[in-house]
Amino acid sequence: MTNFEIIKCHGSGNDFIMVDTTRLDDANAIDWSAFARIACDRTNGIGSDGVLLVVRNDAGIYGMDMLNPDGTHAEMCGNGIRCVARLAEERGYLDSGTLTSGGRTFPARRAESVAEGIETFSVDIPIATWSPSFAFFNPEERFVGKVIENLNGELRFTALNLGNPHIVAAVEDINMALLEELGERVKVLKNEFPHGVNVSLYKVLSPTSIFVATYERGAGITLSCGTAMTASSTAAALLGYVKQGERIEVFNRGGKVACRTAIEGESIITTLEGNATFEWVGEARFDGENFAYERLNTSGEADTWNKFVESLNR
Repeated sequence: MTNFEIIKCHGSGNDFIMVDTTRLDDANAIDWSAFARIACDRTNGIGSDGVLLVVRNDAGIYGMDMLNPDGTHAEMCGNGIRCVARLAEERGYLDSGTLTSGGRTFPARRAESVAEGIETFSVDIPIATWSPSFAFFNPEERFVGKVIENLNGELRFTALNLGNPHIVAAVEDINMALLEELGERVKVLKNEFPHGVNVSLYKVLSPTSIFVATYERGAGITLSCGTAMTASSTAAALLGYVKQGERIEVFNRGGKVACRTAIEGESIITTLEGNATFEWVGEARFDGENFAYERLNTSGEADTWNKFVESLNR
């Protein structure tokens, strides 16, 4: 069996198992998809929303390869890349000021702490208005605040590509049963969503705050999704629900982040800022089928984060 370090971490309650593959002699010999399916299982494994692999490309730039619990790869993960940014900074990998994910480059940096004792990082996410996952409108168009008839005849969705594809809709109240129904339905709408899509519902709380809930492609409903919160705040800015260029607090069931959207002509860049919490460090053993792990060091950071979330709900 191969032994390697694992770090249990989370961004805004979206939890991951992180592995620094650059420290392994032969990372390519490990079936990481199989590892994700076993380790992410909340009954028989560690339990998480995905696996974050810290990688390095041929140019020497460090980055992230994320796997969903079903073993599929995600092009981008806003909550996950903040955790990778923290590890990269602590291990001296972030000298370039950027990280890669899904073939794209994202500026990342340490940010002012959201609260005392909470490690906080930000990432700038360029946003496109079309993706190969959007087969329900033409690439030359923008799909902003429109109905997708075969999905739902009432909700008005905005389609955005953050490296991974998202459709988001503003609602008066978050209905989790409806969200799950939408997330399951896109799986069978292959003509509209040939590669699947992340689905979010968001509620505008004020001109500077929203609440977001997400059904993640390959994972289902999670406590939060960083790119979904980014997509939702961007859509709210495009539709005029919140002001462009202002700091927007984005709440979710796992806590909160902050987003700021800059729109100049066809260019859209939204900065996502939030926690990168390391819960514990351990060691995993895996041979492609058999899996075991042990915790070696618990940080106490989870307690600090939970107290912060409790303060939000008072």
